[in-house]
Amino acid sequence: MAEVGRVAVRDPDSLLPGGFWAAVAVWVERPQVANKRLCGVRLEARRSACLPRVEHSGPRPSSGPEPEERAPAGCGPKEGPGHGQCFPEGGPGPRPGAVPEQGPQENQGRRQQGEDQREAAKAPLLSGAPGQPGKAGAGEGDFPAPDLDSLWDDFSRSLASGNREMLAFFTRSGAESQLEAQHELDVILRTVIPKMNTHFCAPRREIVVQDVLNGTVIFLPLEENSEGNLKVKTSNVYQIQLSQSEGEWFISVLIFCPERWHSDGIVYPKPTWLGEELLARLARWCVESRQSGFKSTLSLISIMKYSRVHQALKEKYKDMAKVWPEVTDPEKFVHEDVALAAYLLILWEEERAERGETARQCFVDLGCGNGLLVHILSREGHPGRGIDVRRRKVWDMYGPETHLEESAITPNDKTLFPDVDWLIGNHSDELTPWIPVIAARSSYNCRFFVLPCCFFDFVGKYQRRQSKKTQYRGYLDFITEVGSTCGFHVEEDCLRIPSTKRVCLIGKSRTYPPAGEDSVDERRTRYINSRRGSPVSPPGQVPAPRPPGAAAGGADGPEGHGALDAGAGHAPESPAEGLWLPGFRPREKAKRVRNCAALPRDFIGRVVLQVANLLLGGKQSNVTSSQSRSATAWSRGGNGHPGSEQEREGLESGR
Repeated sequence: MAEVGRVAVRDPDSLLPGGFWAAVAVWVERPQVANKRLCGVRLEARRSACLPRVEHSGPRPSSGPEPEERAPAGCGPKEGPGHGQCFPEGGPGPRPGAVPEQGPQENQGRRQQGEDQREAAKAPLLSGAPGQPGKAGAGEGDFPAPDLDSLWDDFSRSLASGNREMLAFFTRSGAESQLEAQHELDVILRTVIPKMNTHFCAPRREIVVQDVLNGTVIFLPLEENSEGNLKVKTSNVYQIQLSQSEGEWFISVLIFCPERWHSDGIVYPKPTWLGEELLARLARWCVESRQSGFKSTLSLISIMKYSRVHQALKEKYKDMAKVWPEVTDPEKFVHEDVALAAYLLILWEEERAERGETARQCFVDLGCGNGLLVHILSREGHPGRGIDVRRRKVWDMYGPETHLEESAITPNDKTLFPDVDWLIGNHSDELTPWIPVIAARSSYNCRFFVLPCCFFDFVGKYQRRQSKKTQYRGYLDFITEVGSTCGFHVEEDCLRIPSTKRVCLIGKSRTYPPAGEDSVDERRTRYINSRRGSPVSPPGQVPAPRPPGAAAGGADGPEGHGALDAGAGHAPESPAEGLWLPGFRPREKAKRVRNCAALPRDFIGRVVLQVANLLLGGKQSNVTSSQSRSATAWSRGGNGHPGSEQEREGLESGR
């Protein structure tokens, strides 16, 4: 056993030990945050267990009164839904360090404190339970999940039969008193998925053992033996440990048998990386009190499938960035639309499997912008088209098989798509809140996918109403509310795209049967009306009749657009026009250039440097091209890398 890193942690806000387990949860559930060569993990199973009891041949030190019950080797909870995919109610909680021998009252208080800490640490662990249908990690038929119970039982027997070095590694350097206390461990089986690039590395499975009372988490890699069965390896075993000494907290990384460590540079980095890079991140994460208000990335689809498809699409469409004719940054928009396409392809593939269908879904992308997403989805076999108010130069590069239309979209009776499976809103600006409405009124089987960016209400800009939320979080909640009011089960996911606005909202199914369409549409109309502060029709008022020729379940339910406008003090719209809300205006056809986007970047860089020099020292200087490029990135809030999130945020509206 060797310690490869140790760092002291300052905890001014008293977030430890709970913050340690929150940081561990990030490394267990989302290791790609620290290791950029990973795509993610698949959490397959979880159970409670205990270390085996070891009988000693000689005298042993007293450990206080015996517990009332001793759990057998590999024990799990006595009650609950069995083994394997068992998720105990009390997740592993923060409890650092081995504690000296104590009497009955102290032990009882210690157990109660441990339970309280387990409850406190429950929330950040295993968000999005593994094994749920349609979730990440489900349905990997080519990579079946092993039985965690048998794996752990075999490993426990090996510990009890003489593997005392490994047992000492589990009990923090052989603390004999801990061998007697059969305290609960939390055991997780996960598959680590590398990015599917040219340096191919197969997914690796490992068992993660979290010991709350000792403040340790141990990672046990698995390998196949000669019979094809999985077993725990003795190499590449490491431990992350929290300890406290003289009032100061420490986090350490220890390796079991460092001479056997084999680094592949991807799943298993070098020990120096664990002791420096990973340890520094854990130390920072564990004292960050801010909790994210968003889900982890790719929580609704299989990460393994996404990794394969995303890599294939990147190779297939990477040359688009070299011939990009628009003034927008190709490094951002090509990579973003490739990642979006990969996500939708997996989402739709899993939907076909759930529904038992083989025909590929058709779609319409409203506000399609550069049309690259439409082009990729069409090339991959999904019939569809894109509509945008303004034609782009890049449209001419796609060919006739990519259907793109230059047309303004106004939410009304004519803007319905009854034969379309999915409506897409990819940075659709003023159309974003209307897309769930259009999908709901097009047909009962129409679904939607939106990636909100700029903040628009049904008419005009969105106004934040809750100061406790960020504007972005508030807007996402607003679009979720729109989808729910329209009768959708709205799901949220976070994409892996080069953008600061990465959260998508998906409506795949309805909350009501087809027979309830009229009553739900009445609710939609009242909700839309309420967003502009207008009163709805008084109770008992006879609703306006449905205009002839309107689609079933369309805009003109019992309180359709006519009643809405009348309630607002306006004359009813004519059936031919069928507006759902007066005042909506599509974006202007003429492009408004902002942030000097049409100016040469070298020129922008020279101007920025000249102004900076004048402000700092009053001197003018000749500016090189490399300096101007750096200044351009700096002036746009970036760090010189075309994929930086700061730079991308400024490009959001340039689509």
